[in-house]
Amino acid sequence: MKNEIGKGRAFLNTIYSLKIMWQISPGKVIHSGLMRLIGYFEWLFYSAFFMVYVINSLEAGERFGRMMIFLGITASVFVCINLYYAYIKGKFLPEVEPKINAGIYNKLLKKAVNVELECFENSDFYNKYTLAMEKSDVRLTETVDSFFGVVFGFCASIFAFLYMYNVDHMSILFILFPIIGNFGFNRVVSKIDYKRNEELAPYNRTVAYVNRVMYMPEYAKEMRLTDVFRLMKKEYRTAIQGMSEVAHKYTLKSMIFHWLYVNFTFTFIFEGMLMYGAYRALVSHTLGLAQLAIITSMMVSTTWILIGFTESITASFKNGLFIEYLKNFLEYEEKIPEDMDGEDPGDKIHSLEFRNVSFAYKEEEVINNLNMVFEENGKYALVGHNGAGKTTIIKLLLRFYDPTGGVILLNGKDIRTYNLRKYRNLFATAFQDNRLFSMSVMDNVLMKEDYEKNEDGLLENEKREAVADALKLSGVYDKIMTLPKGIDTILTREFDEEGAMLSGGETQKIVVSRAFVKKCPFKVFDEPSSALDPIAEYQLFENITNNCKDNILVFISHRLSSVKNADRIYLLEHGTVSEMGTHDELMNQNGTYADMYIKQARNYLADNQYLNRKEAL
Repeated sequence: MKNEIGKGRAFLNTIYSLKIMWQISPGKVIHSGLMRLIGYFEWLFYSAFFMVYVINSLEAGERFGRMMIFLGITASVFVCINLYYAYIKGKFLPEVEPKINAGIYNKLLKKAVNVELECFENSDFYNKYTLAMEKSDVRLTETVDSFFGVVFGFCASIFAFLYMYNVDHMSILFILFPIIGNFGFNRVVSKIDYKRNEELAPYNRTVAYVNRVMYMPEYAKEMRLTDVFRLMKKEYRTAIQGMSEVAHKYTLKSMIFHWLYVNFTFTFIFEGMLMYGAYRALVSHTLGLAQLAIITSMMVSTTWILIGFTESITASFKNGLFIEYLKNFLEYEEKIPEDMDGEDPGDKIHSLEFRNVSFAYKEEEVINNLNMVFEENGKYALVGHNGAGKTTIIKLLLRFYDPTGGVILLNGKDIRTYNLRKYRNLFATAFQDNRLFSMSVMDNVLMKEDYEKNEDGLLENEKREAVADALKLSGVYDKIMTLPKGIDTILTREFDEEGAMLSGGETQKIVVSRAFVKKCPFKVFDEPSSALDPIAEYQLFENITNNCKDNILVFISHRLSSVKNADRIYLLEHGTVSEMGTHDELMNQNGTYADMYIKQARNYLADNQYLNRKEAL
């Protein structure tokens, strides 16, 4: 997408933002319009009606009492207007801004959790999503405000032009100066600023990165053990030099056009109008002092009205691209929406079959004519080199993606016919790219909110015991109980300085606990022991095997010794099954699996020989 959008699209996007804001807070839309209308009314009233009445009354010798009545009514009206301003700024905005924030982010987050996983793995889509999320409430509010600024600014400008033309035909020519200044030179200044900022962007990113790295604890050791600080310092100096060169490149041009903008917008109109009025009033005697005062005051108001009108137009185009991202994201039609309805799959899995399944990601084939079956209470292993398609198979299994060819069958039916959430609820997973959330250990294991709490806010005993059992099976219970609040301890220090920071292996065990605690028929363990030592790995696989006898188990592992007891092993190569069978059957085939196992076993055999020699001594 280009960095600029057309006028038509900018207008349509502004109307779209009005609709969104109206859905969230109709009051904000109404008050934004009223605030702009009243603001322009004040400018025009003081410069046109108020000044005309006062000066004409003084010249005509109007009775003082009548003038005071007019001034009193005017003061009362503006006291009410100021009370309205106070209400808006002191009560309405502080109360409505959190609602707007919640409203727009609820829409975005609801959409974010409903789009398919592919969207988050698509860098172009993800970049636009993050741009849509960034300060959404502020930009949406600015867009609504700028819309009314354009509408009422245009009306106020037309009124001001007609009024000044009626007072003095020639005075209308002076309005050309701020028009040229705002719509001509100011636009050039904006384009220069945009180009300069665009060229400064990579240097700013470098400076920001260096500044950030210097304060981050995860980089502290390398900074002290290596000479990387000098390298970072060199990158920093290069970026600063680049920023200076870019600034120098645009300095003269920016200075000239900014000078023209200021003079055309302010100096020429004010000084020119005063000179013109002084000539007509004092030399040609064709203009009265009252008219001079009115025209001068009106010229000041008109100039600021034009500036506000121009700034509103600029803001509309500035936020137009953001609204484009927001609109595209909110109106995106999901391929696999998370709220997809369908048949109830029940709570049992008798068989799950991949039948001639193929899958291509960005036109690159990842899975090719894959056939495999998982049956009730079976233990299965997916093995193979990196890139063989193991993790992709699990994503297809969980319907993060749909096959581009073939079909996946649950109990004989295409999984696409089932209610998606109920279907996924049949599975428990422990992924290798695990993540902990800044929540308690309890919440990190349960990962759901459908449990009851007692008066003290603690989970009911059954849930606490289930979580404790899951932590014991994964081998991290003893560690968790050393933490200040046990399973109620907050993990990470994102929001709590006393939060616990776990090691890689401990983190992996927490993730594995999630699969242990969930009651479901199908459990997937994706490299569950990659961060564990051999003893902990052995114990973990023993616990998985012994405590998941009534489940379909699927292991993904590079360590073939840990899956040798599987009922069936699928060896994957180039996105398809190249060998399958039990460990003994595959070893007897003397194929790729046997070769991989023997190569891995040599390391263990070497260790065993060392241990045997040690025992002999």
